[in-house]
Amino acid sequence: MPLALLALAISAFGIGTTEFVMMGLLPNVADDLGASVPTAGYLVSAYALGVVVGAPLLTALGARVPRKRMLVLLMGLFTIGNLASALAPSFGPLVAARVLAGLPHGAFFGVGAVVATRLVAEGRQARAVATMFLGLTVANIVGVPSATLLGQHLGWRATFLVVAGIGLLAMAALALLVPRVPAETQGGLARELRALRNRQVLLGLLTAVFGFAGVFAVYSYLASMVTEVTGLSETSVTLVLALFGTGMTLGALVAGPLTDRALRPTLYGSLAALAAVLVLFNFTVHVTWAALVTVVVLGAVGFLTTTPLQMLVMRHARHAPTLAAASNHSAFNLANAGGAWLGGVAIAAGWGWTSPTLVGAGLAVVGLTVAVVAGRLDRGGSDASAVVARGERAAEGRPVG
Repeated sequence: MPLALLALAISAFGIGTTEFVMMGLLPNVADDLGASVPTAGYLVSAYALGVVVGAPLLTALGARVPRKRMLVLLMGLFTIGNLASALAPSFGPLVAARVLAGLPHGAFFGVGAVVATRLVAEGRQARAVATMFLGLTVANIVGVPSATLLGQHLGWRATFLVVAGIGLLAMAALALLVPRVPAETQGGLARELRALRNRQVLLGLLTAVFGFAGVFAVYSYLASMVTEVTGLSETSVTLVLALFGTGMTLGALVAGPLTDRALRPTLYGSLAALAAVLVLFNFTVHVTWAALVTVVVLGAVGFLTTTPLQMLVMRHARHAPTLAAASNHSAFNLANAGGAWLGGVAIAAGWGWTSPTLVGAGLAVVGLTVAVVAGRLDRGGSDASAVVARGERAAEGRPVG
């Protein structure tokens, strides 16, 4: 494994920690700043808003910046956003700091995914992208629980100071380990925008919005489900979230090789499995051991969708993949917001704490339907795309196998 992938994974670990840790610190932040917990929930939405806006905006602004430099700059902005969060004097500035911290998220993963594919031979590109994403999944096993515990004992500001420190470490790793990767020399922003209008890219983004919304329809209310329905104590919630993160890591480990071998079948299979597991969870959530096992499987099949979706939009925007790859993370965060909202609507309607599982299953089926339609429209194009891509890599002097 190229050491540059380790630098990308460290960066992803920091990003994943700051994205999800706020969910565990909401009561502490609300109490310290004199806000209600529902109001403090806007801090989660603020980060997602930063991701949605920042992914296309920062990618467009950095279209001609060498990619190594762009990665370091994005992690610098991430570090500043977390430092600003730690020093925020009141709730309003903290909301603004969370938006700032979220701005580089999608752009980093978009640029990072492109860089990762340039570091390895043809046929191992999805594994390289999945390795970067491992940092994100490990954050849910180690980073988020540890940062939450730190915030509960030393104050939530200490958490964001530590995350800012991780950002500095990531910047150093990127500067030392990532080789120089030039920006696109032809077309710039106009070329990136043209690639984003590709029908298959748009259908891939739509698949991400609906398919991943199925995950967040349940994940957003997982703590309430296991306490209200399964009967676990509130102190067990951290364990449940860590089990979900363990499943995510397992999904990331198998996603790379499977996607390299068969991209669309991996995407179809993961979305179908996601819908089935969500329906199953509606029943297993009532039995402790079965609920815990299902949480692991849900994390695995949910995250299994991310690598094929990332590679799909990059493949169809191969002449200018960075903006498409970054926009995919905007799609994931729209899925985050939409899935959480629809799951909340079902609960508020009186359908019970388990109702988000069926809402999520429906969303996964919609995502699968979009993916299948896109696959039929794309039939016959995959082999030609692969030949062209290999030719381009050979012409640029990059590994082809």
